[in-house]
Amino acid sequence: MTLAISPACGRSDTKTGAIAGQEPRRGGQLVVSARTEPRTFNRLVSREATTDFVASLMQARLVRINQVTDEVEPWLAESWTRADSGLEYTLTLRPNVTFSDGHPLTADDVVFSLAAAYAVPISADSLEIDGRKLAMAAVDPLTVRLTMPVRYAPGLRILNNLWVLPRHRLEAAFKGGTLAAAWTLAAPPSEIAGLGPFVLSAYSAGQRLVFARNPHYWRKDGKGVQLPYLDQLVLEIVPEENTQLLRLTSGASDSTISEVPAEAYATIKRAADEGRLRLYDLGVGLDPDAFWLNLKPGAFAGDARAGWLQRDELRRAISMAVDRQLFADTVFLGAGLPVFGPETPANKKWYSPDAPQTPHDPAAARALLQSIGLTDADGDGVLEDAKTRSPARFTVITQKGRPSLERGVSVIRDELKKIGLGVDVVALEGGAVIEKIMSGRYDAVYFHPYLSDTDPAGSPDFWLSSGSLHFWNIGQKTPATEWEKRIDELMARQMQSLDEAERKRLFDEVQKIFAEHQPAIYFVAPRVFAAASTRMINVTPAVQRPQLLWSPDSVAVAP
Repeated sequence: MTLAISPACGRSDTKTGAIAGQEPRRGGQLVVSARTEPRTFNRLVSREATTDFVASLMQARLVRINQVTDEVEPWLAESWTRADSGLEYTLTLRPNVTFSDGHPLTADDVVFSLAAAYAVPISADSLEIDGRKLAMAAVDPLTVRLTMPVRYAPGLRILNNLWVLPRHRLEAAFKGGTLAAAWTLAAPPSEIAGLGPFVLSAYSAGQRLVFARNPHYWRKDGKGVQLPYLDQLVLEIVPEENTQLLRLTSGASDSTISEVPAEAYATIKRAADEGRLRLYDLGVGLDPDAFWLNLKPGAFAGDARAGWLQRDELRRAISMAVDRQLFADTVFLGAGLPVFGPETPANKKWYSPDAPQTPHDPAAARALLQSIGLTDADGDGVLEDAKTRSPARFTVITQKGRPSLERGVSVIRDELKKIGLGVDVVALEGGAVIEKIMSGRYDAVYFHPYLSDTDPAGSPDFWLSSGSLHFWNIGQKTPATEWEKRIDELMARQMQSLDEAERKRLFDEVQKIFAEHQPAIYFVAPRVFAAASTRMINVTPAVQRPQLLWSPDSVAVAP
């Protein structure tokens, strides 16, 4: 990852995030915005960006991954030891930590939290190793023993996926089998307790969430000042990017939980040059937008398109038809890098430059389509299925109000039209897109998924065929294809090997197989920019979302 501060931003210390001459102090309020509201206050049942951000405000982990250094840091666990076998860890909790309702944290809460995560499928797979669960036991009130089912190369990094929840609040729902229905958006704020820096004080559906300082928060800064610095953080729901931009440049809000869109760069840069904002250039992004077709077996049973819509040849033809440089110039105004898989050069440790790169070759794309029976028999430029005579046409859903997604899907549509494929575009609200993906009721999607971790072993939900974020075919009991089975095998070995060179070799092979079959097609990784008001200080910018707010207890308002 590279980190560069725009000259217009003023001098910044990239280690501490402190702006020259401005020391953080307690007090004040920040207003930030998100494009979608959280789906729930229960992070166990949803993993989209706003729900993640809300969880980071109200909850905490045993350890966390520092998004700047990419290293594991002690958090609720202040220290740990590892047995010689490498399978067992003993973690010591910080003393005198309490939940936001004043109830003390104990090892029983930690053990309960792991059991709760395993009770909800969407959170379970990120805490499994090769499909097997961790084991956890309370040794005493401040000591937890964690046992891995097999060797796991990233070690305690897996615990970044475990939010420590209040047993006294959620145990009844857990025992009653209703945990997935707990802490919905209809829940009174007083029902929600956590170990994070803030508590929810008010929620207006579709408008805003107000978070107040958690008076019981456990963390202090280097001078002994209790965190968080802020008295209040307001999260506004602003679905339209243009409205987000207007509120940011006018001073009505202080930042967003996502990057600056390419089309807003000039406006933000001008505001930064005038001293109204700070603009951060964070380099090429880690999580490019993705296009994928519904590969769930039987999804198109009885559909005239069933013979070709899930074929490898169709996906390869789509990848070959789209000019990635044109895509970068049109969608991201040139501020993007052509890519060919979910890993980008920003992930320096794991990205494989040797994975196959699909050439831009419309003629070869047409030949591939012909090989699966899609021909232009009447010469009108539109392909038809040679058997059914039905047009080669499908629908792509994307998120409404996201110009980069809307422009991107337009480029895809126009490029595919050149090779005879018809594409209908339907833009939906973000929550509706996620619902379609999770239910498997769609032809194709163009959206912004993201991997759980830069270490591939930390993203089994994506890489394993059984993963809850294996979005082209979610919820497989067994691999649907031989190549997915092969990836499962390679990832199992990759997760367990303690030889870093071997892990890299294995993951290079995974990327090669993925590039050959392209269950999801990636075109461009945009350059990531983030912006904030000059009031917002002590930030530590990172390329991953939320770029400026991933450590919310440390962010402050300028004196």
